[in-house]
Amino acid sequence: MLNLVLFGPPGAGKGTQSQKLIEKYGLIHLSTGDILRGEISQGTELGLEAKKLMDDGKLVPDAVVIGMISHKLDANKDAKGFIFDGFPRTVAQAEALDTLLESKNAPISGMIALEVNDDELEQRLLLRGKDSGRPDDANPEVIRKRIKEYNDKTAPVAGFYQGQNKYKSINGIGSVNEIFDAINAIISSY
Repeated sequence: MLNLVLFGPPGAGKGTQSQKLIEKYGLIHLSTGDILRGEISQGTELGLEAKKLMDDGKLVPDAVVIGMISHKLDANKDAKGFIFDGFPRTVAQAEALDTLLESKNAPISGMIALEVNDDELEQRLLLRGKDSGRPDDANPEVIRKRIKEYNDKTAPVAGFYQGQNKYKSINGIGSVNEIFDAINAIISSY
């Protein structure tokens, strides 16, 4: 089973690369952002709480996200593997994910980080905000908060996977295909 953590700040291209990986390897995409947006569009209690936090550029509680991931794993027992996109975002989440996956005999194969500078991220997100209608991508102040939140709380997760020799980093600036080729070169080493 191939279980990848696709890592990088908001706007790094995780969603774009995930789609290409799904097509090539037949993996199941687990985007916590997509899961949460689904809850928001359905108007669930979790969705309303998540919307308030996301609109402020804050993170949703770990236990809620781990529970959603566990349900997705259980619903796809015959999967060839999973892409974790936007999760884990903290070391505590990485530890919880490892515990969850070990209990299901499906550990993380590796983390691939897309490295993109903050100015490029802001421009990408503002451009995406014009097309997506997502309020968190349209407001430069919220974007900067999200990038700061990533740099402060999420970037340390890389160290967690470095400690397990599962971390690889690539340049997230370039053509979609150049970045995809770099990801595939890493995957072939697993």
